[in-house]
Amino acid sequence: MSGFYRLSGGRILDPSCGRDEVGDLFVAGGRFVDPVSLPAETSWEWIDASGRIVTPGLIDAHVHLREPGEPQKETIASGTRAAAAGGFTAVVAMPNTRPPADQPNTIGWIRERAREQGVVRVYPTGCLSEGRKGEKLAPLASLRAAGVVALTDDGGCIQDAGLMRRVMEYAAMLDLPILEHCEESSVSAGGVVHEGYWSAVLGLRGWPSLAEELIVSRDILLAELTGARLHCQHLSSAGSVRLVREAKRRGVRVTAEVTPHHLALTDEALADYDTNFKMNPPLGSEADREALREGIVDGTIDFIASDHAPHCSFEKEVEFDRAPFGIVGLETMLAVAAETLVKMKLLDWPGLVARLSTIPARVLGVPGGTLAAGAPADLAVIDPNLQWTVNPQAFLSRSRNTPFAGWEVQGRVMLTMVEGKIVWRL
Repeated sequence: MSGFYRLSGGRILDPSCGRDEVGDLFVAGGRFVDPVSLPAETSWEWIDASGRIVTPGLIDAHVHLREPGEPQKETIASGTRAAAAGGFTAVVAMPNTRPPADQPNTIGWIRERAREQGVVRVYPTGCLSEGRKGEKLAPLASLRAAGVVALTDDGGCIQDAGLMRRVMEYAAMLDLPILEHCEESSVSAGGVVHEGYWSAVLGLRGWPSLAEELIVSRDILLAELTGARLHCQHLSSAGSVRLVREAKRRGVRVTAEVTPHHLALTDEALADYDTNFKMNPPLGSEADREALREGIVDGTIDFIASDHAPHCSFEKEVEFDRAPFGIVGLETMLAVAAETLVKMKLLDWPGLVARLSTIPARVLGVPGGTLAAGAPADLAVIDPNLQWTVNPQAFLSRSRNTPFAGWEVQGRVMLTMVEGKIVWRL
């Protein structure tokens, strides 16, 4: 149950209002409060936050919870526990489930399951096309009425530009963002790694950056025409960053995200054919990584998202070509981002928290990203100095497919609170 909490002595970071100070934060009735508004005799439960950072709850805008259909990989219960351990108080669930979330009854099932078994907020998304086949529009208005926060065929991409134009026109009328998995499938067909030096050395089929950049370019033009809100998921190439930057300068309603693994790794990591480094889009070159880092720092790329994609161990323990794409990321995202950006002095902690909380909340139009009095008490307490070793066997996720096993990292979530209720404590 939510109670009366006084988080004392922590560094309070609230990017929504520029707050950065050592002090106390008060929670009562599931909301942040000004203590002067409560009776003087209020009995507080003290939480010592000295030496730690108190932030708005983190928000992951790109998560695969695998329900309905694949509970052996992840469930809403296990996935939200993993999210809480990572400091996330809200996740945006992708619709490439079995069956795909292309009907209101499936959205209703996900929302009910989240209420019953989830420990953090779960915001469902709905498909752009029926069955994610890219052939016929899904019932977009009905999906909005059922409670989706965005529309996406994530894991797939509508190839028909005419159909995508109609999707954007409807999405603009419904005021829902489109989260686009940018992949021109005739260009990427058969590819398993980034096309370049390492694909040649390893003898693996290359996946050109052009496959992403063609769709980024096409959809920017369509968004400019229709006025739709376009969000480009998991950007991976320098060319895509350039296209988004130019579009923003023209005033196109386009936003973008990047994953921690694309910020931290390059295709050189594939030298041992480890399938835990196989992801979609594939890891790029050093030049791509540098462009992605520059993009997240200068604001071209709006925020960081995990693309948490759980798979069973036996699925990854096969030949590289046959292994599925994707890695888990909820429990490592904060630390890997801190190692890649804060430790390297590309961002400070307020900048990182903004890109993990305040900005995704604003882009998606969901609650959160603030510590303001009256707002729901969703927060994370982070020890920025705690060093730890990534151990997949300790994950709360049902899956272990991570490229970061054995990494020595710094920065860990000590406590997560959702609407005034402690849902994770280290």
